[in-house]
Amino acid sequence: MKVWVTVLSAAALLGGALAMGVAAQDDGKLAPGLRVAGVDVGGLSREEALAALSSRTAPPPQVTVNVGTRAWTVGADRLGWQADPQASVEAAARASAGRSLLERMQGLVGQPSEQDFPLVTRVDVGTALATLKSLAGGLNSQPRNAAITFDRATRKYVVTPDTPGRRANAAAAANAYAANPALTTLTVPVTEWKAQYTAEAFRSQVTLGNRLIRPLTVQLQGTGRTGTLTALQVADLYWVREAGIVPDDKTILTAFGRMTEAVDRPAQNARYVLQDGKLVKVAGSAGRVTDRQAALAAFRKAVLDPAVQTVVFPGKVSQPTLTAAGLPDPAKMELIATGTSTYYGSSRERRVNVANAAAKIHGMVVPAGENFSFLTALGGITPDNGFVGGLIISGGRTVDGLGGGVCQVSTTAFRALYLAGLPVVERNQHSYRVKYYEPQVGFEAAVYDPGLDLKMKNDTSAPIYIRTVNNDAKSTLEVQVWGVKPKRSVTVSPATILSRTAHPPAQYVVNPNLPAGAMRQVDWAQDGYNLYITRTIKDAQGTRTDKVSTVYKPWQAVYETGPRG
Repeated sequence: MKVWVTVLSAAALLGGALAMGVAAQDDGKLAPGLRVAGVDVGGLSREEALAALSSRTAPPPQVTVNVGTRAWTVGADRLGWQADPQASVEAAARASAGRSLLERMQGLVGQPSEQDFPLVTRVDVGTALATLKSLAGGLNSQPRNAAITFDRATRKYVVTPDTPGRRANAAAAANAYAANPALTTLTVPVTEWKAQYTAEAFRSQVTLGNRLIRPLTVQLQGTGRTGTLTALQVADLYWVREAGIVPDDKTILTAFGRMTEAVDRPAQNARYVLQDGKLVKVAGSAGRVTDRQAALAAFRKAVLDPAVQTVVFPGKVSQPTLTAAGLPDPAKMELIATGTSTYYGSSRERRVNVANAAAKIHGMVVPAGENFSFLTALGGITPDNGFVGGLIISGGRTVDGLGGGVCQVSTTAFRALYLAGLPVVERNQHSYRVKYYEPQVGFEAAVYDPGLDLKMKNDTSAPIYIRTVNNDAKSTLEVQVWGVKPKRSVTVSPATILSRTAHPPAQYVVNPNLPAGAMRQVDWAQDGYNLYITRTIKDAQGTRTDKVSTVYKPWQAVYETGPRG
């Protein structure tokens, strides 16, 4: 009985449903049990379903955008993501219309078939592309080549690494997102390509360039005379380039010149010495100098060979250009000009060097048309040439060094030769204003062996003779120029000061060798100056003026102190 009733009831319901089937399909309501994005729209009209869905639509999801090693999280709306409630309801309506009669009947008896439709979304590709380009734009780059540089701190050649070029394909990512708006992670493809010059390609020449950085000693063949370039000086003689090691011809020639000056001992011309108040002729002597062409080739080869520590310069004999027979009659010589300076307050060592240098250039004879070279006349600033330690300017400091006081003599010689009207071939200044050369500021000449010389050309019609008068008791020095006096007058102006720069504050340096609390001054303050002196020469050719410019650095006082107790 029970079964029959159930069947009957079902049949009755089915018959009723069939009878009212058309009405059920035409009422405009969505079938029961339908949802869109979790919102129940069953039994609602399209308008009611759209209103319900619009009021309860969740905010745009968050999307993680990956570009290379970087990531951003943005709202999907920034990537052109848009929800479409209308299309979502239409999708549900189409599904509702396609429901079977049995499904509708089940809905009528309280057993609806549930179905949840996703929210229909779409992506505006243009908006997505614009946002992705904005995010990835900073990562786009052209490849950067590796570069070879010299690090002065480490005194080594180093390679700046190369970086590849990068280009983010924002269009591909935008299209991928448009094809699947449900994505919550979006990766922008990145294309990379190598630089033209990579660090690996430079490794061999940098290794060789650093092996070449070593001290290099030069020796003159057949003598014990040597000169040495420091590792840093050698490093300045070549470049490490992309193509390999490239010699720097200009600096090589400069360094070669310094080294030849260091090892050459040119012939000594005949000269005068003063004996019993009379000038006596002394014969010249042969010397030995570098064979320039062969030595330069050997030097260039040695610089670029890391296995070479010492290079021997081929040498040749140098003969005097002025013999005793060619010296002019002392009785016919006139005093052309005199330079003077004082060295009050000099140390014992400085006085020794002043006296020695003055004696070395005393009696020097310069033939007409030839150059006076102070370092040649001196014969080198070395211990075996009689020079001792004293204060010199080196490396931006006043420090103990060989030959302190020699510049007193070069300065005095420059004053004499300049007052004589001789053309300046080479003249170098001191780094700062030196008290010993006052009050004739700027009227001075620095020398350093090797490298800095004082050279003046004898433009008179006859040989000139250099005579020195040193008075240690009075701390005065004279350098006299004798010869056939040219018919000209020479006037040297006092210094014209263009600018003055105050010296920096004093520096205090701890010296662990001093007693605790002790202090001593090792350098003295001087203001900086930009100045020049002028020389006016009047002769048969007319009147002409030349200028000697000097720029003194501001110099700070330096005090050494003992360690704190």
